[in-house]
Amino acid sequence: MNRLDLPLGYYELPPGRLVNVVTCLEMMAKPPRAAKPLPTGYGLQRVDPTDLGSYRAIFRQVGQDLMWFSRLIMSDEKLAAILGHPKTESYTLNQGNTPVGILELDFKDMPNCELAFFGLAKAAIGAGLGRALMDIAIEKAWSKPINRLWVHTCHFDHPNALGFYQRSGFVPYALMIEVHDDPRLQGFLPRDASPHVALIDPRQENRA
Repeated sequence: MNRLDLPLGYYELPPGRLVNVVTCLEMMAKPPRAAKPLPTGYGLQRVDPTDLGSYRAIFRQVGQDLMWFSRLIMSDEKLAAILGHPKTESYTLNQGNTPVGILELDFKDMPNCELAFFGLAKAAIGAGLGRALMDIAIEKAWSKPINRLWVHTCHFDHPNALGFYQRSGFVPYALMIEVHDDPRLQGFLPRDASPHVALIDPRQENRA
């Protein structure tokens, strides 16, 4: 990963590109608190790596307005390999038989563990599920011989995400910028997805 030493100031991106400000956070020890249980009727289910359609459906449901697109543009072979890897634990949070959230832990860089994906469908936010799901994530991560759990969030994420991670016991340690093509212009997300991120179509006429 390159470390940039840019002069202070503004930089114009080419139309069709997005820049994402990423905050990396880490947890160096398991927090000394009791885990909050999931409400009645909710449960965690391991993702079936052969059912990519169902996985991408909940991935889209959770992440469409957060500019999640990596697993939507990924080949089936690569996605199946990630979800089926013995050091990846990928789950859906279900209300009955209906997925309403995602949790994924990546243990491939032991003794570090990455909280790779974490989120709830919009309709499930606000019912205390996020705290219970995070407590499950922390329990599962620290049940392994790790010495560090880390996660990243960004300004495309829910506005409360950074504070939520910090209240959960994560501490920010780095800022990064990521430049990528706008997935809405490529057809991977609807054009009205992530309305808090301006859509600048390179096909529109230049204005003086």
